[in-house]
Formats: sequence, C-alpha cells, structure tokens
Amino acid sequence: MVDRLRRNLLIGVPAAMALRPWAAVAAPLRIEITEGVVEPMPFAAPAFVPDGSAAATLAGQITQVVIDDLTGTGLFREIPANAHIGRISNFDAPVQFSDWKAINTQALITGAVGVSGDKAQVRFRLWDVFAEQGLGEGLQFGGSTANWRRLAHKVADAVYSRLTGEGGYFDSRVAFIAASGPKENRRKQLAIMDYDGANASTLTDGSSLVLTPRLSADARQVLYTSYEAGPPRVMLLAGGGKRRVVMQDTSGMTYAPRFSPDMRKAVYSKTVGTGADLFVADLASGAETQLTRSSSIDTAPCYSPDGNQIVFESDRGGSQQLYIMPASGGEATRISFGQGRYATPVWSPRGDMIAFTNIDGSRFHIGVMRTDGSGEKILTGSYLDEGPSWSPNGRVIMFSRETPGATGGPQLYSVDITGRNLRKVPTNGFASDPSWSGLLS
Repeated sequence: MVDRLRRNLLIGVPAAMALRPWAAVAAPLRIEITEGVVEPMPFAAPAFVPDGSAAATLAGQITQVVIDDLTGTGLFREIPANAHIGRISNFDAPVQFSDWKAINTQALITGAVGVSGDKAQVRFRLWDVFAEQGLGEGLQFGGSTANWRRLAHKVADAVYSRLTGEGGYFDSRVAFIAASGPKENRRKQLAIMDYDGANASTLTDGSSLVLTPRLSADARQVLYTSYEAGPPRVMLLAGGGKRRVVMQDTSGMTYAPRFSPDMRKAVYSKTVGTGADLFVADLASGAETQLTRSSSIDTAPCYSPDGNQIVFESDRGGSQQLYIMPASGGEATRISFGQGRYATPVWSPRGDMIAFTNIDGSRFHIGVMRTDGSGEKILTGSYLDEGPSWSPNGRVIMFSRETPGATGGPQLYSVDITGRNLRKVPTNGFASDPSWSGLLS
C-alpha cells in the first residue's frame, strides 16, 4: 500500500485547465483586508446545476467544497440555502437579482457541472448582486472526476482572487508528519494531504523515524530527515516513489533541509565538530558547498523567494536567534531582537515577511516580522506552537500545536497573518511539521 501511494505521490493528478480569463469590469466588488476587524462578506452559492443526471452528486459536492474554502478564510460568510429566495435551475438563465438583494447577498456564485465518462467540467460565474453585473465573463475548469476536489478548489481560488485582489491558496498540498501510538513510543510517518486535510496518504511505512518534511513548490518532491540508517540524513523522495540520500558521502549528520526556489538545490544543516554549519547541495550532481563556518549551531535555513538570501537560526551570539546572509554565504546579520529565543524561520512567498517560532519562558509562539527584523508581531501562543509554513499567497500560516500530558500530542492549526481566524486543520490522528506547497498548476 505504501509503495502504491508513493507512486501516486505528491500531486498525483493532472492539473485542471482554465479556459477563459476574467474580463475587467469597472468599480469591482472587493473585500478590503486590514489589520482591524473584517466584517465577512455575505455570499451565496446555490447548488451548482448538474448538466445531466450523471453529474448530480458531483455538482453538490463541488458546491460544498467551494463554500467550505471561502468560509474557512474568515473573510466570507455564507448565506445558507434555507434562506435563499431565488433558485438557480438553469446556469444560462438571467439572474433575478432582487431575490438575492432581499437576503443581503453581496456576491453570488452560480455554476454548472457536467460529466462525460471519467471527465468532469465545471462552469461558473461570479456576480456583484447590488451592481447587478457579472464580475468577468466566467471560467470553466476540466479534469478527472476522481480529482473533483481540485476542480472545486480552483473555483474557490478564482473567486477568492477576484474578491480580494490576492492570489488563492486552496488548490495546494501540505506535507507533514503523521504520528500515532503512545507518547513514549510514537510511530511517525511522512504524509501528504490537500490543504484542508482531505486526500491524506502516507509516504513512508513508519519503520524508521522521519522528521522535518519540506515539500517542493510543485508538490512533486519532498526533502526530509530520516533515521533509517542510524544517524540523521537528509533524504529526497521524488515522483514514482524514488528515495535517495542527498549526500551519500558525508562525515557529519545532515538535517533540517529546504529546497531552493528553483527546486534544483537543497540547503541543510550538517554537524561539523561540536557545532553545525549550513551547506547546499546540487540535487542533480551532488556537489556540496559549505556556506557557514563557525563553532556554533547554524540550522533551519530557508531561502528568500528570489533565491538571493537565506534566513537561518543560530546560537552564535550566545542565544538562539535569527540571521540573514547572502545565499552564497558570507557575513550574516542578526534580525531578531525581541524577548526570548527564535527558531524555524520561513520566508514568505511574497518576500516581505519571515515567520518564526518564539520561545519565551515556558510559552511557544508563532510570529512574523519584516525581513529586517522590524514590525514583529506574535500571532499565537500555547504550551508548544512551532514549525510555521506559509500558504502559497502569503496570507495564512500553518503550524503544529502540541498539548501537554501523557495523552497529549501535536495537531495542525492555521492562522491569518493578522492573527485572526485560528483554525484546527482536520487530520486523522496526530500531525506535526507542516510544509505547504505552492499553488498547483
């Protein structure tokens, strides 16, 4: 079973295709995202119309996922079906806007789903109810019926993008560590799922300890730390289930890897003497370059989106703090100066912020700061919050939160970068170390 899942790995499905772009319209309906309280935009998404009996079940399922995606952001509020006055029974019929105005609908999503064999097609339109106009010409996506959730996520991404002015993040995947068993003998497996916890599968059999998975932007490869050969080694799991050690010949332990933005290199930490330095390896040739040289512990490196810089954690100054240096190595500049210690820095896909774990006394926090260390903001705090990972659009952070006690364990949570909308991500059992892919194509 594990081998089959590895073969089907990471994306495992062909991308749906957008056939028509949005058309520009004047004075668009738009939700403003600010640091203050955001009043969710009321929207209605009546059940998408099935183009034939074969599409009836799928139409309802796709509609519900679109609703769940949008409401899950905290930026949108669904007007439930039992409050609807109007009905959409023909996708091409004119919209009776008065019916939707009467229940204070601002945005209306209408759609239709067709099925032919094992292929599905979704057509949809977004309407500004009070302006009584469509927000664009509409879109259609096509793909396999088995991958209907991706079609729904693509619809939700298009709506989200049109109404916020930001890129979407629903059609994406997350690698993580799935854990089971008692706390003193917990079994850990490399796993992958959709951003919302659906379609989860394990990629390793749990026979050896695995840690810190890092999913490539295209969701086709995973870097992770494995103990299967004894000391920790950075491993690469690629499409088809092929696994290999990133550095075959090395005298030190390797761990805490991440991909470069072009996915051609891996940066990681390797023990050298009593400390640890940062190294980068070319994934094709295996050529390795040492980036830092110190007696301290340098670890948890992460590239900037343009690939020109690396942020990492180090105790070189006497305590665990964050530093930035050129991607080729060289002088490092400290950027963390708040209270406590700092760990696991991750550069935002937008390039403007860095997320981190902050340890202050007995409390662990997830926070963000600008790349020069200014504007620090703590978003969460608990017994143990750690390991942030950014959504593809840089709007949401996923992390793991562990509960104390003999029966405690880690779960995945997400939070908006404003600190709002803290939500638990559904998983089957304990889960930690999330790593979010980019938006899939």
